[in-house]
Amino acid sequence: MLNSRGEYVMSKQLLRSGTSIGANVREAKNAESKADFIHKLSISQKEADETLYWLELLKVTDYLKIDEFNSINKDGVEVIKLIKSIIVSTKKNT
Repeated sequence: MLNSRGEYVMSKQLLRSGTSIGANVREAKNAESKADFIHKLSISQKEADETLYWLELLKVTDYLKIDEFNSINKDGVEVIKLIKSIIVSTKKNT
C-alpha cells in the first residue's frame, strides 16, 4: 500500500486549488471594475494551473491512474484555455 499520508496531503491541496478556481470565477462575476474582473480571473487561471500541478504529482506517485489523469488533465487544460481567452477578450475590449 502506498503512503496514505502523502496521498492525503496532495489530495487536500488539489481540492483547495480546484475549488478556488470556481470561487474566483464567482468573485469575477461580481467584480467592481473590468480591472478587478481581470484580476479575479487571473487568480482563477493560476489556481487552475496549480491544480494541474497537483494532478501531475498524484500521477507520478501512482496515486492516480494514467487514464484518470489524462481525462482530468485534459479538462483542466481546457478550463485554463477558456479563462485565458476571457481575460484576453476583456483586455481587448477595455
